Amino acid sequence: MRRSGRRRGAPRLVRMTSVEEEGPRALLSGASRRWVRLLPWAVAFVLCVALLPTTMVVLTADYGLTGGVAGGLAVAQAAPLLLAVVRPLQAWFVVFVADVAGALALLTVDFQERLLWPFPPVEIVGYTGLCLALGLRGRRRTLLLVWLATATANVALGFVAPHGFGATGLLCTILGGVALLLGGALRERSEARRRLAEQEAISEAERGRRTRLEERARIARELHDVVAHHMSVITVQADTAEYRLDGLRPDVRQEFTSIAATARESLGEMRRLLGVLRSEEAPGELVPQPGLAQIGQLVEATARARGPVEFTPCDVEVPEAVGLSAYRIVQEALSNVVRHAPGARTQVSLSVTESDPRGGARLTVLVVNGPAPVPSAAPLEVGGTGHGLVGMRERVRLVGGSLDTGPLPDGGFRVAARLPLNSPD
Repeated sequence: MRRSGRRRGAPRLVRMTSVEEEGPRALLSGASRRWVRLLPWAVAFVLCVALLPTTMVVLTADYGLTGGVAGGLAVAQAAPLLLAVVRPLQAWFVVFVADVAGALALLTVDFQERLLWPFPPVEIVGYTGLCLALGLRGRRRTLLLVWLATATANVALGFVAPHGFGATGLLCTILGGVALLLGGALRERSEARRRLAEQEAISEAERGRRTRLEERARIARELHDVVAHHMSVITVQADTAEYRLDGLRPDVRQEFTSIAATARESLGEMRRLLGVLRSEEAPGELVPQPGLAQIGQLVEATARARGPVEFTPCDVEVPEAVGLSAYRIVQEALSNVVRHAPGARTQVSLSVTESDPRGGARLTVLVVNGPAPVPSAAPLEVGGTGHGLVGMRERVRLVGGSLDTGPLPDGGFRVAARLPLNSPD
């Protein structure tokens, strides 16, 4: 609850593009609120609508330019403010050239000394807003070059001023530099907050990973405490049965020996799996994984314990992953037979299909059992979790094979897996 509350209370970031060449992406387009995304368009529209007629009136009525020249300069100086929302650098080029051209055009007319030159106040307002937009998008080097170009143009125009060098150029340089600096500071602050949010997300994912590892270690300890103890008891009791019980027949003594061997093998495998659960970096024991060669021993142990099992082996070289998957599928299928149909006749067969419509040779693993004998045997489990079939499907999917399972009309069950012998692409 605390973590989710902190996430809701976290400030919503506004992602600003730091490089103007990334494409026509509007300023503040990454904002979460709609009114913030529309704000640059609204400001640009208001400035354009206000400055366009005002510039025409000022240039014609106050400075004495002709209507055509004043109209062209007004459009070139005000209309690009709309373009600045998506491409501020290109808009700056247009406005900068238009402002310089306007200053030169004013040299051709006789205007009063009290009027500002080279840039009237309306042009300074538009140019300052344009610099602010450029600061929100451009890199430091770009902003520095823009400011140097502004300062150079103002100094150069000061040498041809009709009424002496004035403070208008200096004012434009200062206001433009402040706007560029402010926009750049806001952009870098947004970038810093975005990187901080990304780092917090990475840290949260790492905390979740550590939590999962701790939970896996806790489960491993519980499994070891609950299961390993009972498996050890089974092993000891089976090993000592021939010494504790008198008059055991040879077949019964052999059965106890098989039980003890199976219990020791299961205990060792469980400890290896628990070692993996305890730590992601746990290398585990360097023992070979079971494969096709061990399926015969598995079938023999099942036949001695619970009922007749016919086995048709297949002597073929298969990849280690395919052999392990085949072994686990047979192991789970025989376990299901023991739990749900003890004593049922079972057939286990391995075969290789050389020509398969899917392409390449495939290993076919088939486990078919009949119904449980009635009334000689009753199911050890009435229901199941379904995890066994899910595990089979997962193993088959990992090697790129297919699995077909389902009940038979006579009450039995069929498991058929087809595993490719070549590595999946």
